[in-house]
Amino acid sequence: MAKVLIVEDDKQLSALVVDWLTGEKYATEAVYKGTDGLERLKFYKYDVVILDWDLPGLSGVEVCRQFRDEGGTTPILMLTGKKEITDKAEGLDSGADDYLTKPFDVIELSARLRALLRRTNNVTKTILTAGNLSLDPTSRKVTLSGNEVDLQPKEYSLLEFLLRHPNQPFNAEAIMDRVWTASSDAAPDTVRLHVMRLRNKIDEPGKESIIRTIHRVGYMLVPPKV
Repeated sequence: MAKVLIVEDDKQLSALVVDWLTGEKYATEAVYKGTDGLERLKFYKYDVVILDWDLPGLSGVEVCRQFRDEGGTTPILMLTGKKEITDKAEGLDSGADDYLTKPFDVIELSARLRALLRRTNNVTKTILTAGNLSLDPTSRKVTLSGNEVDLQPKEYSLLEFLLRHPNQPFNAEAIMDRVWTASSDAAPDTVRLHVMRLRNKIDEPGKESIIRTIHRVGYMLVPPKV
């Protein structure tokens, strides 16, 4: 599960990208001004940024340049309607890692994001397992005893997070910080509900749930002993 910041002032396009990436099981957060994007990057961690060139107030190129000057290393995919090679060079020289010209196909957008994430090793190809449960971060498929499990995007993100941190207890606030976006309305009850739904889908009959409730702490994924 990768966390994506989208900085795009076209709200219709932004909503389209958010809907598509959410369906692809990314955690997304959207802002519409360059200054807001730069502020988010200062205080929150993201795996990749989708940044529009023509933003009101502070341009995408300037956001990128300032972020890099301050030591930011998060991969940035620049979106723009500009097609001249000199414009592309300016965007890349400002610190962008890749460049996508509008209009674009969301399938190509996903492919470019996967390439950036592979390049920076923020998302690995390692299959995550716990007993008969397997999660493939590349295909985003979850299987239980060989049968595919249909998970909602947040259920998938929660499961991947717990599988990457086995035998480590997390309270609801810590889970919200990593699985939900900073601007979401998630609360501890939201986490509790998603844990319950996830257990219903991945627990095996007659066996203890691999997602344990730790009294007065939170939740912990405990892989079955072989």
